[in-house]
Amino acid sequence: MSETAPAPETAGGTPPHPLRAVVLAGGLTFEREVSLSSGTQVVEELTRAGLDAELRDADAELLPGLAAAPADAVFIALHGATGEDGALRAVLDLAGVPYVGSPAAACRLAWDKPAAKSVVRSAGVTTPDWVALPHSTFRELGAGAVLDLMVARLGLPLMVKPASGGSALGVQKVSRVEDLPAAMVSCFAYGDTVMVERFVEGVEVALAVVDLGDGPEALPAVEIEPESGVFDYASRYSPGLTEYHSPARIPDEAAARAAEVAVRVHEVLGLADLSRTDAIVTPDGEVHFLEVNVSPGLTETSMFPMAVEAAGHELGDVLAQLLARRAFAGR
Repeated sequence: MSETAPAPETAGGTPPHPLRAVVLAGGLTFEREVSLSSGTQVVEELTRAGLDAELRDADAELLPGLAAAPADAVFIALHGATGEDGALRAVLDLAGVPYVGSPAAACRLAWDKPAAKSVVRSAGVTTPDWVALPHSTFRELGAGAVLDLMVARLGLPLMVKPASGGSALGVQKVSRVEDLPAAMVSCFAYGDTVMVERFVEGVEVALAVVDLGDGPEALPAVEIEPESGVFDYASRYSPGLTEYHSPARIPDEAAARAAEVAVRVHEVLGLADLSRTDAIVTPDGEVHFLEVNVSPGLTETSMFPMAVEAAGHELGDVLAQLLARRAFAGR
């Protein structure tokens, strides 16, 4: 990984104007505040790296603004559906605006956790068994009967989570059958489809991947140690409830295997530029894929920046290189 963003030179050798970046953050999802924190951090890092960076929301003023004052490239720091389900990226493609990150179709696939798990499993990557069903199925067939079948198939404990979404919103660990209905009701508040997944005991790790032109590269794994034992929304964003270890305290062989899984996931899902895979490393060193994030958090306490730092790089330099690649590719 090179240390500085490439910069073009004019024929006369005069210094180029700094690249102009528009950083998209905010949106109208449950993750708006986290996104604004990420976007603010990205603007600061890009500015420190010598770029002209501006923070913008994804609203009705965005497209007219980009048409009136075109950006060399857009950096998407939106979390939740707005930034991760591919729709915004498809619109940017229509407008001919280059952006950092995965293409729209790949985002749609990664956003749908059950679909992503199916593709990843078909590629030979281990992932916990799961069942994903819409709310209508429980209503039409009877919640009690369906839940009984789930428990008989998957056992206990279980992880209950929305089939799409981020920031661990709606995620709960269920160890008792009687707690499952309430967990399902809570989960449906964040989406129409719920995914119930077999709980896997082990060390949870975040695996950042970056591609600066030489192919996707996995950065050092970040170990997640939540006080509650479950990395839910409160554990992510309440100070003091989670300890992070970067690099992760796992054997070298397991770390190498985790890196291979992260790169494999990035490739088979057709992702680009950057991603973060969440996984569990079991005591015997097996790596279980959980999900992948195409717009990872970039706040001061997020795991992607921790991985960049553990790799010995400056976050601003890495982000600037990603943006410069997209800017020059569009010229």
